[in-house]
Amino acid sequence: MKYTFLGHACFKIDTGNERLLFDPFLTGNSQAAVKADKVRCEYILLSHAHGDHFGDANEIALRTGALVVAIPEVISLFSDSVSNFQPMNLGGQFKADFGTVKMVQAWHSCGAAGGIPCGFIIKFNEGPTVYYSGDTALFGDMKLFGELFDIDYAIMPIGDNYTMGPEDALLAAEFLKAKHVIPLHYNTWPVIAQNAEDFKKAAAAKGIDVIIVKPGETIEL
Repeated sequence: MKYTFLGHACFKIDTGNERLLFDPFLTGNSQAAVKADKVRCEYILLSHAHGDHFGDANEIALRTGALVVAIPEVISLFSDSVSNFQPMNLGGQFKADFGTVKMVQAWHSCGAAGGIPCGFIIKFNEGPTVYYSGDTALFGDMKLFGELFDIDYAIMPIGDNYTMGPEDALLAAEFLKAKHVIPLHYNTWPVIAQNAEDFKKAAAAKGIDVIIVKPGETIEL
C-alpha cells in the first residue's frame, strides 16, 4: 500500500486495487506535485469545503467518475453533472471493497453553509488503520480514538494559525497512540510556515515516530 503526498493537504493512498484521493487542492497550489487533469482515482474523500481542500474535487469527480465521500452539505456544492456520492455524517461508517471508512469529528469550520468538518478513520482490509484528521484543532476525543482504534498512521496538520500547530499536534499524537505521524498542511503560505524537522525531533524525544513526506514523494504504508 502506497501513500503519495501531492501537496498542502492533498494525498493519495493506493491499495494496489483502488486509489483514494483526499482533499484535492491542486490548481493554484504552489506545492502541487501533479496537475488536476492527470489525477486518477476511484474514491475522493473530502474533510470539508474550504478552497484549499475542496479545490479540484468537482472536476476530478466529473472526469474520473470517482465515488465522492463527504457530508451532504459539501456534496451539495458539486455540479449536477456529478452523481456518484457516498453521503455520510459524524459517527457513521460504510464498508468499501478496500475496508471500512468511519467519519469522525474535527474542530474547524466547514466552508459549506450548515456543514461541519470531519476526519476519517480507515481500517484497510489488507493494510494499516489510517487516521486523517482533516483541518482541526486539538480536542480531547482524540484520546477516545486512541482507545477505540489501533491507529498505525495519523495524518495531521502542523501549520498552526488555521489548524493545530506543532505542539498541539504532538499532544494529538500522544492522545491517538499512533505508531507513526505524517504531517501536512504546512509551508504552503508564510502564515503556516513550520520546520518539519524540528517537529520530528520534538516528537522523537517523546518516542513518537514522524515521517516527513515531501510533495511528490511516495512511501510504503
